[in-house]
Amino acid sequence: MKLSEILNIVIVASASLTALCILLQARGASLGAGFGASGELFTTRRGLEKNLYDTTIILAVVFVVSLLGSMMV
Repeated sequence: MKLSEILNIVIVASASLTALCILLQARGASLGAGFGASGELFTTRRGLEKNLYDTTIILAVVFVVSLLGSMMV
């Protein structure tokens, strides 16, 4: 396999997994919450929610890096 083919597989996989992780996250931070419409206080993420949040960030970084890498190849 060529490097460009491997990068394409990584791009598709990381994009799909990032979208899945985003959909699995809690909906507590809606658009209205950004403008003060929410009565919730900001709390620390713990347990599964924190792991899912961290995984989403890592997958997004992998996605962007693989896109930049595919532009270089």
